Amino acid sequence: MVLFICVSLLSYGQSQPKVGDKLMVKAPSAQFYNHISFPQLNILVKRGKTSSYKPVIGSQVVVADVVSDDNNENYVVLKKEDGTKFFGLYATVKANYKKALQAGELVLVTN
Repeated sequence: MVLFICVSLLSYGQSQPKVGDKLMVKAPSAQFYNHISFPQLNILVKRGKTSSYKPVIGSQVVVADVVSDDNNENYVVLKKEDGTKFFGLYATVKANYKKALQAGELVLVTN
């Protein structure tokens, strides 16, 4: 029983984002990102940018802020580790932390 509680607490602690956590953006499982608030491709084309998500795939990002909503969902504000903007337009993006990890859109980077 005690072992189960310890394992549960450890897994719960790892699923909670912290400011400064490093993540990597992976390719979306579908045509678009469902849990990271990247703009739709047509918006990028209208702004004269690329018509794909290739520039952000593999990018190292850092959790800049953690926000919880009324439903106890954790959202993280992400910024690129190198300080550049996403698609040359956005300094930060918002993501549903738990769902993005489960969908494989984000992956924790171990130091």
